Amino acid sequence: MDDHMRIVVDGGMAVPPYEQIRAQIADQARDGRLPSGVRLPTVRRLAGDLRVAPGTVARAYRTLEEDGVIETRGRHGTFVSAGGDPAARAAFAAAAEFVARAQRLGLDRKEALAVVDAAFNAAD
Repeated sequence: MDDHMRIVVDGGMAVPPYEQIRAQIADQARDGRLPSGVRLPTVRRLAGDLRVAPGTVARAYRTLEEDGVIETRGRHGTFVSAGGDPAARAAFAAAAEFVARAQRLGLDRKEALAVVDAAFNAAD
């Protein structure tokens, strides 16, 4: 499971597993243990880690997405949303644009992060 995330499903609870997963991710996103922009495990990976059916995790993710807690970006994965903070939303949107452009230019993650670091240094 992801370094940021800690999810436990208790089969003995009256609460369905998908709701346990949904509630724990929502709580962790709300209190900052899962910061905005963090990539979540794939449905299959989390299902395997938790020993539940992929449909259980998919249902939790769908509900979280409907609630605006997470966002899915196609094949790029599922991420914790920027939430209600307008500055965080704007920064996240700018970062997503930068990543898309960097990928079009053929930069890998390390090269793109070096460019961001250089830009911060130039701004100081």
